[in-house]
Amino acid sequence: MLIWLADYLVQYDPGFGVFRYITLRAILAVLTALVISFVVGPAMIRRLSRYKIGQTVRDDGPQSHLSKAGTPTMGGALILVAIGIATLLWANLDNRYVWITLLTTLAFGAVGLVDDYKKLVLKDPKGLASRWKYLWQSVFGAMAAYALYSTAVMPAETQLLVPFVKNMVFDMGPMFLVLTYFVIVGSSNAVNLTDGLDGLAILPTVMVAGALGIFAYVTGHAKFAEYLLIPHLPGVGELTIFCAALVGAGLGFLWFNTYPAQVFMGDVGALALGAALGVVAVAVRQEIILFIMGGVFVMETMSVMLQVASFKLTGRRIFRMAPLHHHFELKGWPEPRVIVRFWIVTVILVLVGLASLKIR
Repeated sequence: MLIWLADYLVQYDPGFGVFRYITLRAILAVLTALVISFVVGPAMIRRLSRYKIGQTVRDDGPQSHLSKAGTPTMGGALILVAIGIATLLWANLDNRYVWITLLTTLAFGAVGLVDDYKKLVLKDPKGLASRWKYLWQSVFGAMAAYALYSTAVMPAETQLLVPFVKNMVFDMGPMFLVLTYFVIVGSSNAVNLTDGLDGLAILPTVMVAGALGIFAYVTGHAKFAEYLLIPHLPGVGELTIFCAALVGAGLGFLWFNTYPAQVFMGDVGALALGAALGVVAVAVRQEIILFIMGGVFVMETMSVMLQVASFKLTGRRIFRMAPLHHHFELKGWPEPRVIVRFWIVTVILVLVGLASLKIR
């Protein structure tokens, strides 16, 4: 939004032209989202506490979690507000990638909001029925896939790019819709499964978003894309602003969510953030890289799938408890140790993903 104002004011002072640079606007988006989080966060936590919108804790899980009962939840709404405002202020709103990503994020957040509201406000322990949750995730995931597919103007926008290998791409055709659907919906649920400990999900999300922002910037920059031997997609660089806003909002939320957490993000945040990562990864043609950098999310999801399959087929459990972070807790790891080690794993995987820009 403000880029339009800068374009108007540049006729009076050429110095306003600096706001055309994506790098500057990305920095300002981080700072804007951070400030919003810091200003709004305390008031939101007080209001959630006042209305007793607090976390319920399973009594069959780690006993250390019983003390978390009643901790304010639905704090993910703070993240979405910060992302939305920062993106609208600093991104170029003529850009289709920005709108597709932002609207998809908010749509998945709405699904999570309904689920949280039913569980925490209406005191329905089941929340939004799984079939309805998955249905609406599927609807919004399919809509995002169709929007990206139908507005594509270059073959590279729907090709599958294989990392670490020079010039290896596959034309997806209509299969692009299927791949995009599974990436968005799968990423949304994976982040949601990971969101089980204080700060466990949000910092990996921030790190992956920051890395995807780098991919968006170089993919949208003709010279960098040519040098790095990746497809150049005009306009996709604006997603750097969205990723920057997510980084700022995520770090601002972590201020309150770090152990011991003052607030939890709830489904409203986890479902939305996972979908956001999925959409950006598809837009910059780095679905496989998302799978690598989001390895913690993948491991958490696989642990649940393996646990369910094993119990149904053999009656035995592979892990003491799924998702995977609970398994390590029940093995005796203190919660902060699990969190920090998962963060360290994410740092390593993000670096591996970024290395794909040069190793080909």
